[in-house]
Amino acid sequence: MTRHNTHIDSPQRNEALPRRVTVLGAARSGMAAAELLRARGSEVFVSDAGTLTTSAQATLSGRGATWEAGGHTAQCLEADLIVTSPGVARAAPILVDADARGIPVWSELELGWRCFDGRTVAITGTNGKTTTTLLIEYILRQAGMNAHACGNVGTPISLVVARGTGPDAILVAEVSSFQLERVERFRPDVAVLLHITPDHLDRYGGDMAAYAEAKLSIARLQTERDALVYPMDDDRIADFIARGGTRARAYGVLAGGAAPADGTGDAPPAAAFSTEEALFLATDDNQLRLMNQQELALKGRHNVYNSLAAAVAARVLEVRSDLIRESLSTFSGVPHRLETVRIHEGVTWVNDSKATNVNAVWYALDSFREPVVLIAGGRDKQGDFSALRDQVTARVRGIVTLGEAAGAIEAALGPCVADCVRATDMPDAVRLAGLLAKKGDVVLLSPACASFDMFNNFEERGDAFRRIVAAL
Repeated sequence: MTRHNTHIDSPQRNEALPRRVTVLGAARSGMAAAELLRARGSEVFVSDAGTLTTSAQATLSGRGATWEAGGHTAQCLEADLIVTSPGVARAAPILVDADARGIPVWSELELGWRCFDGRTVAITGTNGKTTTTLLIEYILRQAGMNAHACGNVGTPISLVVARGTGPDAILVAEVSSFQLERVERFRPDVAVLLHITPDHLDRYGGDMAAYAEAKLSIARLQTERDALVYPMDDDRIADFIARGGTRARAYGVLAGGAAPADGTGDAPPAAAFSTEEALFLATDDNQLRLMNQQELALKGRHNVYNSLAAAVAARVLEVRSDLIRESLSTFSGVPHRLETVRIHEGVTWVNDSKATNVNAVWYALDSFREPVVLIAGGRDKQGDFSALRDQVTARVRGIVTLGEAAGAIEAALGPCVADCVRATDMPDAVRLAGLLAKKGDVVLLSPACASFDMFNNFEERGDAFRRIVAAL
């Protein structure tokens, strides 16, 4: 079986853009879209439902864009195209009106991709996106490729494109469900679709199917020239592929070695898989023992999946296996994701602020064998905290709750531990966790919630945790 037979060569895009364009939202994505649009000659009107900082106003005016703040007026509809930021609600009245009038609406992702001629690797799924994105970028850079991590990982794709990347550039884009809601032609050369588990259900009216559909659209427009890397044990994704939801060449990965690697049985052969001891690549005719699990720089079962997916994506892009092996053993990880802040008086303090949903916390707890004091809470995203009961019962000594979801977490998980206490803010949470922890324990900030009740984003939340812990 020959799987790896591709040199991916994207068709030319870089198309002309409409003359009058409205950009909804003036945060990172919106400002990046405005910069790219102005650079390509469009007349740009930026509309934000909130306030615009003096700096943002000056930046927009300096680029020749007009703007409004405090709400989206009818002027937004005086456009040939609307580009919407991820934070604008799907059912926002201005988008409903635009659809009714037949005005095209693109996400910032769609805009940036259409203005780029090179190859694109796009990564989505519920958890592991940032780690896998940065890991793929790292592997490609180690191989001497001109790779740029962008998208939901921090730097919008439009900003990377606007400021130039070079003719041989490869965009490695972390893509959220919000960004995929408004794509028309977006077709990555390599799509990495990680496990889809409940998240952001507050945006999707509690409808898991609607959330999953947004994620799956990363692969809907792919062709036989493109590659899709996916977890073989995600039934929703496997069914999508079996039903012909994409025409891409599918490369399955599996952690644990539960599916046959040789193609026997009903399941297709895995392009990469792991056993308890090692990781294997099978993208070519030969099955290759890539490396021992203990050599992986990233620990935890979830990171085995991330590493397998990154390895396959890199092989599809013709990176040598020895470079993949070296990269997987030297990658330093992602800030705010199972990040050890310090060891203080025998207690290990870990910042996992990026764990904004229940599934991420499940995997975080699964990464430790030491007793854990868990700090959790924030803005509830309609997650089912009861799904953590078995992990909490097995691994958690005590829980410190905070934020809007504190009561819900206490009701679901409080009976599973000896101590469950509520904090007023992050300094209080660190103080209480320190009182509950014993020498040899791990204090884990893994909130299972969004940060917006107390912080602007998960990075700010994690930074606050770091500062407080550093001062102990």
